[in-house]
Amino acid sequence: MPIVKKLLLCTLYGLFALFDSKPAYPQQSSPSAIAAPDTVISSESERSVARNDPRKAFRDLFVTSSNESGNYAVQLNPRAISFVQDYMTKHAKQLEGMKGWGKPYFDMMEGVLTAHGLPNELKYLAVIESDLKSYALSWAGAVGPWQFMPATARRMGLKVNHYLDERTDYYKSTHAAARYLTELYSIYGDWLLVIAAYNGGNGNVNYAIRKSGSHNFWNLQNYLPEESRNHVKKFIATHYIMEGNGGITTVTKDEAKDMVSSNGKNLLSTEEINNSKTQTITGKYNSLVITKNILMDMNSFNRYNPDFDRQIAVNGSFELRLPADKMEIFNAKKYQVLEESMKLLLAPVKTGEK
Repeated sequence: MPIVKKLLLCTLYGLFALFDSKPAYPQQSSPSAIAAPDTVISSESERSVARNDPRKAFRDLFVTSSNESGNYAVQLNPRAISFVQDYMTKHAKQLEGMKGWGKPYFDMMEGVLTAHGLPNELKYLAVIESDLKSYALSWAGAVGPWQFMPATARRMGLKVNHYLDERTDYYKSTHAAARYLTELYSIYGDWLLVIAAYNGGNGNVNYAIRKSGSHNFWNLQNYLPEESRNHVKKFIATHYIMEGNGGITTVTKDEAKDMVSSNGKNLLSTEEINNSKTQTITGKYNSLVITKNILMDMNSFNRYNPDFDRQIAVNGSFELRLPADKMEIFNAKKYQVLEESMKLLLAPVKTGEK
């Protein structure tokens, strides 16, 4: 298949080896443990920049390179190539099939993650956690599509008792996962470390940071439990299979800035600015719903309104800019667009197992 061929060509960039380590531990659930002093992993000024924009900080998940023309291309991180190749050989067919039957789940998760200001690609974490199965049960006692331990689930707002276990509820558990991921990201400011901590607990990640003297996943990975370091690589492999490539959400913030300044794809021309209109909108609008209703290409919409979904989710309002004719259509369908956006965010998911 085309993706496999691409990965085989990428092997020239280098391979990494997997090393044995101690078994992973379940999610850390103590607030005091999560807030421990040893979780400070780099200068506060650097981390604060990343934390302010988590959807654009999939740090070191993919790497970028530039060619002679100055255009940037997103490539798979060389140290992930070997693992991704093996993972694709074993799981590509299954994951390709999941794109179809799992679409209702993915659509709901995207809406929830976007509402929390998180990258919607994090939905793939539920794939490697549970294969999207609501009643998945781990050896350690984690349950549900997001594999919560009881204490962590309760702390994130889920009911877990003899009569009710909301860990199996797709919608409620996704909100809980979004809260937990946000909490972990506020500590590490790095998605690879967040995913490692989600699997093995922040204590193991902090230990690896101390022992390695590094905050770079690829440098500290061998101090992590084997299950946790492989969990991160499974996420990368799943993302690559599902998306086929990286993008603006899979590069560092600095790399994203370089991409915009070098190719100018996110910059509007003077003519485009002069022929556009702006207005402040308030509410849970969704970019996919807007573009569908005003018949506008998503790439064009993103050029006029960069980072729309995160900003509207975090701030509750946004200074919308559209070509004048598209703004007229938007205003004519404004309430319909808002209603559809809310339905997308709140839509229940059928709970049949696959």
